[in-house]
Amino acid sequence: MVKRLVVGAHYGLRDWLAQRITALIMALYSIVIGVVLITGVPVSYAVWKDFFAQGWVRIATLIFAASLAWHAWVGARDILMDYIKHDGLRLALEVVTVLLLATYLGWAIEILWR
Repeated sequence: MVKRLVVGAHYGLRDWLAQRITALIMALYSIVIGVVLITGVPVSYAVWKDFFAQGWVRIATLIFAASLAWHAWVGARDILMDYIKHDGLRLALEVVTVLLLATYLGWAIEILWR
């Protein structure tokens, strides 16, 4: 009998799907922001502030930030799982990555609701 040991980053449909969905969300958001920038309206601080004062823009930006954090987490975790073989070092790097991403997401939330 062969005991199958599942290790590494290549075992989950969930992670693959998360990467695709978050990439789609970020692409759609980027297109919307690109259209806003291309419309020809002079972009000043006041215009930008008024644009981001709208509720739907704040929610869309929050969804973008959360998607970016999740996308980065899955990618970074997969890289760490593939290339860092020492369990303690890998765990420490994963914890640092999660703390940094949570900090960045919290910072984005603070900026959006200021």
